Amino acid sequence: MPSSPVASPSPSTDPERTRQLRRVALSGLLGTAVEFYDFLVYGTVAALVFGELFFPGADPAVGTIAAFGTFAAGYVARPLGGIVFGHFGDRLGRKSMLLLTMGLMGGASFLIGLLPTYDTVGVWAPVLLIALRVLQGIAIGGEWGGATLMVVEHAGERRRGLWSSFTQMGAPLGSLLSSLVVTLVVAMPREQFTAWGWRVPFLLSVVLLGVGLFVRLKVVESPLFAEVKKDRAEARLPILDVLRRPRPLLLACCVGIGAFTAQSLLTSYLIAYATGVGYARPQVLTALTVSAAVALVVLPCASALSDRVGRRPVVLTGAVLSAATAFPVLALIDSESPGALILAVVIGHGIAQSTMYGPLGALLTEMFGTRVRYTGASLGYQGATLIGAGFSPMIAGSLVAGSGNGTPVALLLCGGSLITALAVAFVRETSRTSLSGAAARLPATARSEEITA
Repeated sequence: MPSSPVASPSPSTDPERTRQLRRVALSGLLGTAVEFYDFLVYGTVAALVFGELFFPGADPAVGTIAAFGTFAAGYVARPLGGIVFGHFGDRLGRKSMLLLTMGLMGGASFLIGLLPTYDTVGVWAPVLLIALRVLQGIAIGGEWGGATLMVVEHAGERRRGLWSSFTQMGAPLGSLLSSLVVTLVVAMPREQFTAWGWRVPFLLSVVLLGVGLFVRLKVVESPLFAEVKKDRAEARLPILDVLRRPRPLLLACCVGIGAFTAQSLLTSYLIAYATGVGYARPQVLTALTVSAAVALVVLPCASALSDRVGRRPVVLTGAVLSAATAFPVLALIDSESPGALILAVVIGHGIAQSTMYGPLGALLTEMFGTRVRYTGASLGYQGATLIGAGFSPMIAGSLVAGSGNGTPVALLLCGGSLITALAVAFVRETSRTSLSGAAARLPATARSEEITA
């Protein structure tokens, strides 16, 4: 017979569990900060010097490798990481996988800072760079899901949204840190930056890595997974259980598309678009920095509100706000006023996108049972990243080049928000769903009707 349900820890009555919950939340914050720091540093530095250092255009073979590497790192590695780390996270445990993902993420970034360039080792330079990016992508694919569900599973039945927001806050924190470091090194003379300055942001990632690993070593395993392990009820192949009834996975993916579309268009793509309009790069970085600071406030507020009124109303509000402000935001950017640029990014990213993104951590993890939660949440999140963040900048760039104006950017923002709003309509409210007991130990295939309409 199955063991009796284990009550979720109550942070207000158990001091040790409260300490553990705080450590888990800090662990999630640092993990996501490392992820976004590495991602944004790579994107910025690559645009500035990697072409001449690693992918000289005179060599066609190097151009082919560069194209393949971009595809592999951006579109294959993350979902693959979600499958691999999700499988072992649901089979062996969350903590060990999170130590591994953080070590791989930070370690790969540090090694990029030590790489020889094309002039030193020839074609091996881009090969090594691509290999490290693929490794980084695989690690990132398993990081968010594990970090978020650890927080949610430790939090128990109350305030899961608020506690999971710490993981979400790692995104603007990583953005702030990367903007600060990149701004400092870009100010160096061009010769010094090309010779060695570009390496500094990558080498500094070892600091975040060390702090993050120190915190994670002190975290205990998820109590809900420990109960599954005790009952020997682990899923043999979690990915098959998730795919056998794919509706929760598809809904989880669609719910996140709006947030990631807005995130990619108003951060990564904005650098290229705004500088094309006429802004200086420091002005764009300043706008992104201010927006990230606003997001650090909005994210926990939206997440805490979702504990009170539900995940669905908050995510829907963010989606509607993102769609309603898409064209005004674009008009502000096109005004070529630095103040208007800051206001635009704050509205579109700092407020609207953060309102959508904040409750996602709790919502996606609550949509899957404990036995397959790592796999299901990771694939849902990475699927949304793939479609929203992976394809949107490429589509926007092509459409803007063809039309000669930025209207396609606003239309993409509206489209992503509409997908999120429609998906929310088909997701049952999960903020009151119990994660403990027998229901939480069932696979998503048996539980999908219980948690989705």
